[in-house]
Amino acid sequence: MTKPVIDLHNVSLWLGEGASSVHVLKGVSLAVEHGQSTAIVGPSGSGKSTLLMVIAGLEKVDSGIVCVAGQTLNGLSEDAVAAFRGRTIGIVFQSFHLIPNMTALENVAVPLELAGHDDPFGLAEKELEAVGLKDRLTHYPGELSGGEQQRVAIARALAPQPAIMIADEPTGNLDQATGRQIADLLFETARERGTTLALVTHDPALAARCDRQVDMRSGRIEEAAPEPASAG
Repeated sequence: MTKPVIDLHNVSLWLGEGASSVHVLKGVSLAVEHGQSTAIVGPSGSGKSTLLMVIAGLEKVDSGIVCVAGQTLNGLSEDAVAAFRGRTIGIVFQSFHLIPNMTALENVAVPLELAGHDDPFGLAEKELEAVGLKDRLTHYPGELSGGEQQRVAIARALAPQPAIMIADEPTGNLDQATGRQIADLLFETARERGTTLALVTHDPALAARCDRQVDMRSGRIEEAAPEPASAG
């Protein structure tokens, strides 16, 4: 049996200090298989986004073990985690997080440059074409629609060919029709590339498209639906 690509064991995390500290994750264990799509659902404040940040190595846990793509993140330096994340994990946020004074092409190419890719602009152009933005390469974020900006963000996340894609409310700032198009793009691309997809959403229709749903309540996983017996 292959080892899960995301493997969390009894993870706990507090945010804040002293009397204002909050126990955000309370003994969370989660295993996600390679190529599986998982929706993390639950009410606001239940720890969903924090769980994604732990998987991405953007939040350090206070206890428990975090193993992602065969790498245990506990104890690694921030630089080592950042380098690992750049190679292994693509991140898509609700609010796009594009650099406003850079074109779509530059926004996608910059992380590749930082990672030392041989042809960052060539790959960036290829990725933008793949998400339907061939004619928007030189446009700045302010010249793009919300859906187009999210496509740029997806291209940027996918460009390093990550094993894992995490998405925090990827359709939350979009109208229904555009959100559906972005969801189609995420799922189709993940399936084509064999990418493991973990996403947080309040949208039941989006969650239902995933292979599996994980329900979080008050920092705990209440229910993790079993993996389907076959891929179809």
